[in-house]
Amino acid sequence: MSGEAASVQPHDVQAVLQGLSQADVVYLGETHDSLADHQAQLQIIQALHGQNPQMAIALEMFQRPYQSVLDRYLAGEISAVELRQQSEFDQRWGFSWGYYEPILEFAKDNGLPVIALNTPTEITRRVADKGLGGLLESDRQWIPPVSEIRTDNDAYRQMLQEVYTGAHHGHGNGGSFDNFFLAQVLWDETMAEVIAEFVAANRDYQVVVLAGQGHVVYGYGIPDRVARRLAGTEFSQRSLLLHPSEDLMNESVNSEVAIADYFWFLE
Repeated sequence: MSGEAASVQPHDVQAVLQGLSQADVVYLGETHDSLADHQAQLQIIQALHGQNPQMAIALEMFQRPYQSVLDRYLAGEISAVELRQQSEFDQRWGFSWGYYEPILEFAKDNGLPVIALNTPTEITRRVADKGLGGLLESDRQWIPPVSEIRTDNDAYRQMLQEVYTGAHHGHGNGGSFDNFFLAQVLWDETMAEVIAEFVAANRDYQVVVLAGQGHVVYGYGIPDRVARRLAGTEFSQRSLLLHPSEDLMNESVNSEVAIADYFWFLE
């Protein structure tokens, strides 16, 4: 990630799109229930596709066991309604299908791969409850090896500690937070593994990743873990936060580390 956003300088939309077009992996950090974010994602995807039609779209919103369902939809074998049902989208994601359907339609119409990134809900719940010791043998096919689940980023731990404490009104205990953090990292590492494997196998593709802002900011969640897996490989990443909150903007101004490469606001 570059440090272009540290000074929060305004950029022309075309300059931002040009910057994004040069990256092998682009992260569009969203707020899941923001219609404006999803409309902007489609706009950006369309613009980038116009510059490089060799594109794949990687989605946090679909869990890895349902990749074959996505593939059947893209091949025209099932409808969007069937995709929604068979991927258990409403139960496993829970945010509006209508936010993502136009992006899926664009991928289908243009023959673009769509990549299911996420860890199955059952696995993250087991880890949040019991740690890695709670994993079943059958879980391991959907996650990276335990040796690749790295929890050594103290700044990320601190950031998530504040989230956890706020959600639990300061009453969480250390053990519970440790498992919460481990589950979050497992989520990130799973998504990073899928992205890195696709990039390594498809060097002529640009990958556009749609994920929550918390998985993108500072690179802590997904980007740094993709970079670790592709160390020694020539590739570049850029991150963009869609309509960041005032708190995030203030944090960015006061941070010595770039929170993202670009911000995107409604015009």
